[in-house]
Amino acid sequence: MHDDTKAKTITTLAQLEKYLQLTDEERVFGLLEGVLPLAIPSYFLSLIDKDDPHDPLRIQVVPTIHEGEHLEAEHIDPLAEVDHSVTRRLIHRYPSRVAFLVTDICAMYCRHCFRRRFTGTFQGPATRAEIEEAASYLAKHREVKEILLTGGDMMTLSDSKIEELLSIFREAREDLVIRLCTRIPAAYPQRITPALIAIIKKFNTAPFYLMTQFNHPRELTREAIAAVGMFVDVGIPAMNQSVLLKGVNDSADTLEELCNKLIFSRIKPYYLFQGDLVEGTSHFRVPLGRGLALEKELRRRLSGLAMPLYAVDLPQGGGKVPLTEGYLMESSGCAVWNFTTVEGKKSSYPKE
Repeated sequence: MHDDTKAKTITTLAQLEKYLQLTDEERVFGLLEGVLPLAIPSYFLSLIDKDDPHDPLRIQVVPTIHEGEHLEAEHIDPLAEVDHSVTRRLIHRYPSRVAFLVTDICAMYCRHCFRRRFTGTFQGPATRAEIEEAASYLAKHREVKEILLTGGDMMTLSDSKIEELLSIFREAREDLVIRLCTRIPAAYPQRITPALIAIIKKFNTAPFYLMTQFNHPRELTREAIAAVGMFVDVGIPAMNQSVLLKGVNDSADTLEELCNKLIFSRIKPYYLFQGDLVEGTSHFRVPLGRGLALEKELRRRLSGLAMPLYAVDLPQGGGKVPLTEGYLMESSGCAVWNFTTVEGKKSSYPKE
């Protein structure tokens, strides 16, 4: 992990108890084995209301005994990423894009993590040989147009390791769109520096996109917005992928505030994901019907620019499916299509 990040991170319940009065459900997490590790940067910890055990930021990062609950419908690899892996670190699920698992390390381990089969398993960053193996695959598969550098969090690597990573992929494919997937701007924005931005810009023969994860408006602090702004200022667009989480953002008011604050911060709300069916996360999942009701209300309140796409990543590698209220109601004979508007009114559109 990047040294500066590691030095300011809470990694044990004993350390955490110096800052927060842990609940019984949080304290007994220590009895579980084989679960996602604990890591909370002191920066993010400072944003938590220590007097509120139900604080939406606390819920995301402080583990509980509920992570030991595994439902029958859940799976350790619900998206079947292992089955779609073409090298040890490269996942090729969709025809035009791949995901490369840069590292299993995160600056902050979110308790709703869907990739807990890999994340925090102490395998460390990809080796140069593993990066070169993936790059060789991409050189041969020109149908791939985009790569997601994910994990784990690539921004936990040192600047020199990030430079090596980008150099190898760019040497193989100058034309590849690169998505930089990171939670660092929310978890530890101090990691984003002018030196890091300068390194990334050296490899802009094709576009970069910054893919962030902000789940609650309070995560969009002045520091977080400034960190993202460093990318945007040099021409790297920022797009946000939120997860719909029970007790965190499962209200129309919270999501409305989040999406509008994102837009104001020059970050496009891209996806609002239904929680994946991964083991140990059932206490976070919002019923899909409730999610659809929230999506309907958000579409009424938000502009098209501020509106994220509500989607579910189907189990067994079924892929992403958009979830939305059906506004096309029926076809009336041969003349028109009948619609219900976002406001609930009736309207029609001619077939020809």
